[in-house]
Amino acid sequence: MGMTSVFRNDATTENSASLASVLTDCSIEVMPRTAAKIGDFRQILPQGTRVYVAHIRDTPIDDMVATARRLTDEGFQPMPHLPARIIPDRLTLETWVRRYREEAGVTQALLLGGGVSTPAGDLDSSIAMLETGVFDRLGFDRLHVAGHPEGNKDIDRDGGTAVVDEALKWKQSFSERTDAEMAIVTQFAFEAAPVIAWAERIAAAGITLPIHVGVAGPTKLQTLIKYAVACGVGPSLNVLQKRALDLRKLLVPYEPTDFLVDIAAHRAAYPESSIERVHVFPLGGIQASADWLARVRDGASHQD
Repeated sequence: MGMTSVFRNDATTENSASLASVLTDCSIEVMPRTAAKIGDFRQILPQGTRVYVAHIRDTPIDDMVATARRLTDEGFQPMPHLPARIIPDRLTLETWVRRYREEAGVTQALLLGGGVSTPAGDLDSSIAMLETGVFDRLGFDRLHVAGHPEGNKDIDRDGGTAVVDEALKWKQSFSERTDAEMAIVTQFAFEAAPVIAWAERIAAAGITLPIHVGVAGPTKLQTLIKYAVACGVGPSLNVLQKRALDLRKLLVPYEPTDFLVDIAAHRAAYPESSIERVHVFPLGGIQASADWLARVRDGASHQD
């Protein structure tokens, strides 16, 4: 996989087709406060798009449920985040899940450990939430969990992958016991090769859950580096840092063109790969990512 021009923005005709293919049925995410700025999601996203609703600490559950209800009403598939460490207890978890189901028609959730060091209660991981059985009891038909192609130093403090690998093995086993469909959604990265290598490594270990690869949507480089550092992005962060040394490139927003073309090429060459879809992190704003997605689709359609 050539990684020499990871930030090429002028997609060729062939690349436009590859981008469009890999972005079919992609998902995207919002927070309640960013969703409130969008007048009508039907004007910017394809009908039926899966929209993750990120739950940042101190966001009222009422706001989360209302955002999910709105997305359902507008014809989308809301998938709220459930971060274990901000949930006070199992009763609260069940209350939240029941509210999503009954008040917003939600049947999907992304289960996360949560980005805080001290759990609010006895739920400290996505595994702990899965073990409650609440999602099966309340009829959730799709559950996603997090993947870390470049490791997670908050979990594996030695810089290795032993703990996250063991957790994925447990979730693979759980997927065979639950009625819900499951998938792994990854942290965003900036080089395809480490993501592909990770996907192949976990597949060899018996983890066959579909993988939804995280990508950063169009963003100013300075904004992107800030988010990447905060989110613990691994070695592929070096790609951004090298780009920052070129003052000419500082003026050009990042677009994940080459990353996705490489992912598409891998899927074409290895159709048995677990890499199934793409999840867009709209770090430069939901409108910017939606405009970019529309431009990619439009560019591909003009080739037909």
